[in-house]
Parts: sequence; structure tokens; C-alpha cells
Amino acid sequence: MPRLSLRALPFALMAAAAVAAPDEEALGRAAGYPPGRTAAQAFEEPYMVGSFSAMDSFLPSCPLAPAAEPLPLKKAASEPWIRYTFQGRSLTLDDYMLRQRVTGLLVLKDGEIVVERYNYQRTADMRLLSNSMAKTITALAVLKAQEEGLIRSLDDPAEAYVPELKGSLYGQTRLVNLLRMASGARYVEDYSAHDDRRSYNDAARRVGIAQAARLVTERAEPQGQHFNYAGPHTDVLGLVVRAATGRTLCDYVDEAIWKPIGAEAQASWLLNPVDKVEKAQGGFNATLRDYARLGLMLANDGRGPRAAVLSRDHVLAMTDPAQQPETFRPGRMDYHGSSYHGYGLQTWILPGSHRRFALQGIHGQAIFVDPELKLVVVHTAVGKDAAGDASGNHLGAERDALLRGIVARYGNW
Repeated sequence: MPRLSLRALPFALMAAAAVAAPDEEALGRAAGYPPGRTAAQAFEEPYMVGSFSAMDSFLPSCPLAPAAEPLPLKKAASEPWIRYTFQGRSLTLDDYMLRQRVTGLLVLKDGEIVVERYNYQRTADMRLLSNSMAKTITALAVLKAQEEGLIRSLDDPAEAYVPELKGSLYGQTRLVNLLRMASGARYVEDYSAHDDRRSYNDAARRVGIAQAARLVTERAEPQGQHFNYAGPHTDVLGLVVRAATGRTLCDYVDEAIWKPIGAEAQASWLLNPVDKVEKAQGGFNATLRDYARLGLMLANDGRGPRAAVLSRDHVLAMTDPAQQPETFRPGRMDYHGSSYHGYGLQTWILPGSHRRFALQGIHGQAIFVDPELKLVVVHTAVGKDAAGDASGNHLGAERDALLRGIVARYGNW
């Protein structure tokens, strides 16, 4: 088929061209992609697709209501022609959807949906799990609370707001260092069977998030010096927001962030079962289109459809590499032996010719934001392993190659 006629294909025909997504049978196609019945089962392969789009159907959660007047997102009549290079091959968007375990992919350019694809019978109305993309949403709440005078300073220690953390390592850590994943705590989060993440999450389910956070007691280095990715940083920030605002994280984010971005669908946040506290580090669920609206607000430096959701200064504090300490910038920061990313305030910073950043979660969840190009890419998946590459499927590496191809369609990396 000639290239020009491919570019003119409508969305429905393009979507129909994808004949089979990877590992459909292993992921539960014959059973209709059923969700799991427990949190542990949700991450088992036969239940991942169903669970990642229905976590709030079998786990405790709280709802976030949409805006009374949602932000309209116009849909382009046809997809742009997108190519990318990976492992020496020139590939297309169709190739990507056939090669990787993507549940949904949406590209927003200048506020218009130019790509919207789904695999595994997922649909636009399904709420998809964010995993650690939720960390950035929690950071937005922290900064909004500071703008409203409910948090006095990011130099305050967490215990100034959460009495249950008094005298603990995380309680004595400054909020800015929690935001940067720089508490200095000795804590390993590598998604192995017996890492500190597993122990912490097990404890949180038994005794609650605040008490589980108190179990991290050893500081390997002074706070603020080096990046060490660890979920309890964000859980503690969630507790700070609850204490500072006098509201649940769910309620505060709904009123301060979710409605103001113009969300059109209900979202949800998973709750820790024993204390009914939000899983701030990774339990948010929303549609791809609403994730795109969130990305668009960030691409617009905090501007929502009707007013500022967050100040531009705070968005830059989260995402501008020049505003981060030297050892937190792309090319300088070490994360599991790689210096590709930098890290701002609960937000990943990408290398390149201009500011570009991402919300990222395990198993392939991401929102990429390029403010200069007014480009947002939302990507949800059921990757075989947490990072996306350890299984040999190279989800993380190929996704980055695809992103570079999308950027190349509109500008320069």
C-alpha cells in the first residue's frame, strides 16, 4: 500500500490493521482478560490485562469526580506517519503495537488527539493503572498545598505535619528531599522477590503506612546528596498532604488538580486496606484521555483550561534540569547503573535539546511531556518485568525509540 494512502487512513481502519497483540493467550484472551481477585494476583500474567484496567473493581479505592465542564479534546481525522529506528530496523507505529505488550497509546499534539490505539480489547472508557505515575500526582498535591499556604516550606521535615512520624528517619527528612528521592535511607527497590520494597509493602498492609515508614531506620548517607528511588518517600508525602490539608489525598487531588485539568471521567485511587490511606506511591487509575489532559496541563506550565492549576515556578521546579542539583540531572544521575534520566520533584527528566520530562510507572506506564512542542504521549502496558527490559522484550528501550520517532515527526530531540 502506498505511503500516502496509509497516512490518510482513518483511526478506525488503522486500529483494525493490528491483527494480534503480543502474548494474547498468555495474558488471558480465552477467558476474556479477567481481573485478579487479590493485589498479588493482579500482577500474575493471566490477570494483568484485566487487573490493570479494573484495579478498583476488586481492591478498596476512593473515587475522584470529573470536572463539571470537561476539557474537549478534538480527534484528528487521520494519524500522522510515524517511524522509528530500533535495533537497526526502521519500524512503524503498527509494528510497535504488534511487538510490545501495550494496552493503550495516545499522542496529543497542540491539544488534539493524533493517535489513540488500544490492544487486548481495552477501550477508551477504561481506567488504567498508573503504578508510579501516581508519584508525580502526589507531588502536584504537595506543591499546590504549599501555594495555598497549607504547607509552610519544603524545607520543613515531614514530622512537622505528621505526628506519627515524630523521631523517625522519614519524619526527620525535609519535604524537598522526599520529593527528590534523597532521604539517604538505606533502602533497595529493585523489584526482586526479597527487596526492601516487598518488606515495606507487606508491613504497610499489616500495620498501616505511617507505621511501616517508621520501620525504615538506617540512613546510609546524609539526606539531599544522592538519588535513591524508594516508594516510601511518596507515601510519606501523601501523609503530609492529608495532615496539612485536613482532607484525604483523594479529595484534595480531586478538587485541586483533577477537576481543574478538565477531566471527563471518574478516576480512582487505591487504598491501603488496614488504614484506608491512599497508596500515594502508585495506586491511581484513570482513562488515557484524562492522563493526556494531565500531561497537557504540565506542557502548558501549569495552566488548565480555565485557570492555573499550579504555578509555572512550581512546574519548573519539578521538571527543569537546570533547577536540580548537579547530581540529579540527566547524564549525571546514577540509577541502577544508568545515567540516562535525571530526576526533579517526583518527576523523571529526559535528556535532549530542551526541557522534556515524564511520569513513569513499572510494567510500562508513562506520560511523556514536551512543553516546547506541546506534545504529550500516554503509554500504558503490561510489561513482563517491572523495568521493561530484563525479560528480553526491551519494552523500555523500544518505547524510548518510539518516543524519539514521535518527537522527530514534530521537531528535534
